[in-house]
Amino acid sequence: MNADQILAEIREANLSYLMLAQNLIRADREQALYRLGVSDDTATLIATLSPAQLMKIASGNTLLCRFRMDDDLVWGLLTSHSKTTTNDGVSRLHASILMAGRHQEAA
Repeated sequence: MNADQILAEIREANLSYLMLAQNLIRADREQALYRLGVSDDTATLIATLSPAQLMKIASGNTLLCRFRMDDDLVWGLLTSHSKTTTNDGVSRLHASILMAGRHQEAA
């Protein structure tokens, strides 16, 4: 994959992310704030963007979305390969609780 292809993929991911974010915010704001990990002010801004503004923002060469799981504990919980489904469910629930707490800290 060359540099031009990577930039095209980034732009496509940006547009998809912004469109998804806008739809989530408009459909259920509280869920969107949690799922996207954005502040209320950021959600308001994204919700009010016009299609032309979405395209302009998405056309940059920097990826707009980022992983919120930036510590080893959350990654460990999400990627655990436990043998039982019950433990897997508990691990995912624990990871969700940790990420929700981080969302509250950010807001």
